[in-house]
Formats: sequence, C-alpha cells, structure tokens
Amino acid sequence: MFSGSYTAIVTPFKNGKVDFDTFGKLIELQYEAGITGIVPCGTTGESATLSHKEHDEVIESAVKFSNGRIKVFAGTGSNSTVEAIRLSKHAEEVGCDGVLLVSPYYNKPTQQGLYLHYKEIANSIKIPVILYNIQGRTSVNIEPKTIARLTKDCKNIMSVKEASGSLDQMSQIKLLSPDIYLLSGDDTLTVPVMSIGGCGVISVLSNILPKEVAELVNSFLKGDLKKAIQMHYKLLPLVKAMFIETNPIPVKTAMEMMGLCSGELRLPMCEMTNENKEILRKALQNYGLIK
Repeated sequence: MFSGSYTAIVTPFKNGKVDFDTFGKLIELQYEAGITGIVPCGTTGESATLSHKEHDEVIESAVKFSNGRIKVFAGTGSNSTVEAIRLSKHAEEVGCDGVLLVSPYYNKPTQQGLYLHYKEIANSIKIPVILYNIQGRTSVNIEPKTIARLTKDCKNIMSVKEASGSLDQMSQIKLLSPDIYLLSGDDTLTVPVMSIGGCGVISVLSNILPKEVAELVNSFLKGDLKKAIQMHYKLLPLVKAMFIETNPIPVKTAMEMMGLCSGELRLPMCEMTNENKEILRKALQNYGLIK
C-alpha cells in the first residue's frame, strides 16, 4: 500500500496565517499530476513552527481536499511521546491513511528509548505508521536492529522513510526487515533506494514537479529502469537547487517564482540570499519552469 510517489507538501502562508485556499489548490495539482499521496506537516510543511491548532487544521484540510482520491500520511512526530500520541490519534480520527513519525529530536534517546517511544505511539492507533529516520535533523539514528524489533512487535509499523543518506544502512534495514516498505527520504536517492528494494519516495521536488516525480517512480515500478535512470539525471540539477539552502526555503522560493504560492516562511526560516536566488532561478529556467 506504500508503493509510489508522495509529496512532502509545503504549508502555504499568507500574512502570517496558513493559506488554506492555496493549500487546497496545491493538493488538487498533486492529484491531477498522478501523485500517490501527500504528507502534510512534515519538515517541508514547517511543522516545527505550526501551533497545535494549526497542525490539526492543516491535517484536517489535507484529508478534506484529498477527498479519498490520494493518500494522506500526516506528520505527527514529536520529541514528546505524549504529544506524538495526541497528534497521531487526531490524524486517525479525521481519516488519515497513516502517520509519519520523525524520530525524537533534541532529547537524543537511546535505541531502547526510541523503541519504547515508537511502540507506545503505534499501540495507541490502528492506522499504519511510517518511521522517519533523519539523523541530520534529529541527532539520533534509528538503527536497523531497532527497526526490526519495532516491525516485529508492532504490526502497524510497516514502513520507513529513510533519509540517512546511507544505502548500506538501508540495505541492512531490508535484510533484517524484508517486508518493510522502504521509502527514500532524499530526491537524489530515489532510484538507488528503489534498486535495493525500496518502493518509492517522499519527495520535496514533487511540490514543483509532481508529474515528473510520479513518472520516475512509476517507470521503475513497471520495470523500465532505463527511463527511470534517464529521468534521475534529468532532474538531478534541479534537485540540487532545491537544497541549496535549508529545506523548505528553496522549494517555497521556487513555488513563488512559478506562481504556485507565496514564498512566505516562518522564522527561524528566512528568505534566501540573492546569490542563491539567482542560482535557483537559473535552474528553474533551464528546466523551462519559468522564463
């Protein structure tokens, strides 16, 4: 059920408030482009700067606008287990297809702490859970053995979004947990991850190129490796531009340049430097996305 292309969708703002009208339009574009699903309230959705009320409203709106046509996996992770349970239960209640749980940040729990954290959350809900491993953001790595324990003991922990950047670690995850749905957490590694048994991507790039990201993933899943590799290299320069500064600064700036939404961010995220804006602009021009 996890195979495919998922967009780590941005949260558009207008004058400091969540712009729900634009959010609905962005989701419609994702659906029309053939994306499998969306992930609201993740890193790209600036969940760290959303109030609890806004977080709930964004997830509710994602379910409403998707209207069962594409899947919704809500970002409900927290460095507080109690808070993550509250957010996850809410996501289940409003009709999400599953939740994405980033590993606890700042606390730096042990592997046993991570195991107990995730087990507690998974046992509080019935919908599927995607673990989100991104040590660069959280300072902790969910080790393959811990993931294996979790998938064995919690039947609804079925997938992992892997953003460690280590294909060796991802191979270990699949070796110890053969049935786990491995999703790439890096646009640059979508094809490499799928080549070792991954089934798709949770993408930042698909905010601006949903059709192309969906096509890349679908090509690989259908066995057309040649086309998937061609698309990988065609998209690579643009992917690199999406991370020239901290995500989601570049992708929101690109979306503003393309007229998709405001590039408004919430502090401590701030406007791109003029130098990097020009690099991003050129990358978009080279791909024909703007004039």
